[in-house]
Amino acid sequence: QVQLVQSGGGLVQAGGSLRLSCVFSGDTFSKHNMGWFRQAPGKERDFIGCITWNGAYSQTADFVKGRFTVARDDAKNTVYLQMNSLKPEDTAVYYCAAQLWGSGSGIFRSEAYPYWGQGTQVTVSS
Repeated sequence: QVQLVQSGGGLVQAGGSLRLSCVFSGDTFSKHNMGWFRQAPGKERDFIGCITWNGAYSQTADFVKGRFTVARDDAKNTVYLQMNSLKPEDTAVYYCAAQLWGSGSGIFRSEAYPYWGQGTQVTVSS
């Protein structure tokens, strides 16, 4: 049973940085693509970024490109979301997600990920 445990959220001033962590357990981490999503109150869950099972490909959404970076450390079974130059509109609950590589469901859609972290609140004050 795959489990994802998140940490690292909190309150930060605009322009500041945060790093979210997501620890994977219950299966072979290096066989899973990892994604990050966020959901603000009253809005849909949005794709933020992803990284493939072997780390060869990563992508971030246009509205965070140049500010957010996705990375993984297979030795620690952990995926990270580094967030710099945070803006008040980045305020949301952030989720990590996992999918087995080769599932063929795509890596940009939330529906393609069967495993989810518990979510962590990020609040950016102006």
